[in-house]
Amino acid sequence: MSFIWQQQNTGFAKANNTALEQAKGRHILFLNPDTVLPEDCLEKCLYFFDAQNNIGVLGIRMIDGGGNFLPESKRGFPSAFASFCKMTGLTTLFPHSRTFAHYYLGHLPEEKTNEADVLSGAFMMVEKKILDAVGSFDEAYFMYAEDIDLSYRIQKAGYKNFYFADTGIIHFKGESTTKQSAEYINHFYGTMILFVKKHYPAIAGNLCVLSLKMLMAIKKLFAASKPETGNKKLPAKAYIVGAGENNTAALKDHFSQIQPIGNLSAAEKNSAVVFCEPGNSFTGIIRSMQENKNAYSFFIHAAGTKSMVGSADKKDPGIAIAFRQ
Repeated sequence: MSFIWQQQNTGFAKANNTALEQAKGRHILFLNPDTVLPEDCLEKCLYFFDAQNNIGVLGIRMIDGGGNFLPESKRGFPSAFASFCKMTGLTTLFPHSRTFAHYYLGHLPEEKTNEADVLSGAFMMVEKKILDAVGSFDEAYFMYAEDIDLSYRIQKAGYKNFYFADTGIIHFKGESTTKQSAEYINHFYGTMILFVKKHYPAIAGNLCVLSLKMLMAIKKLFAASKPETGNKKLPAKAYIVGAGENNTAALKDHFSQIQPIGNLSAAEKNSAVVFCEPGNSFTGIIRSMQENKNAYSFFIHAAGTKSMVGSADKKDPGIAIAFRQ
């Protein structure tokens, strides 16, 4: 294993391409750092990958820090109409519609494996020979849409992209910009415009670019009127599930009440739940979060570490809390 220390933020595409130059394996996994994988995740993915013919990209079922399914786990290509539905809220109003929710392939059940046009760069498995043939991430994209572009090029080369639902990961989405900020709006819509100009025919592309620029201006107006929000305060009470190490003293720095419990059913709603390893497997933690989504603020403490990661609120990005040394 090697670690590449970068002196500056070169963007998602360039950073991953730099690592890819040193990769030697048959399969390449592009994985975000703000993720938690169950123990058998990679084994299941590789087995499925090898069982398919002509597979291009393999994506996976993802949940956020509150246990909610992340719809970007599977997406359709952002046609002008699909993008319009997403930006105007029609996709939210009709989340399971084949027509209005095509951006997130809402008509396909989240618990079933299916072909999908676009897979998330947070977890993207590809054979290296495919990347050698069609190229890796386009470094013209600094942040956002790199995964759309790569998924599109691989599918255009004749391969099938798959959303794999038989295992899942936590993606805390600890990004540096919020969706209300002008920085996020510039990055997101700017990269979508770049994608449209690169891949869409002139007339349709020009209309789509015009629509995206109008939406970007509207989003900025609304963003300017909204106050900035940070992470919510932690709940006062924390329940420790499966404690394998005695970290009670460290946790008292963050919670006023600490109570070990045998299982999640004994915890009060809207409190914090700290899953401790090795008393819990990551597979079991992810399952518990899905079954109790939004009922608690979930945190995970991995054995041998001096910190925990989680989310204090479903609307907040993931956070890391260091323990007292």
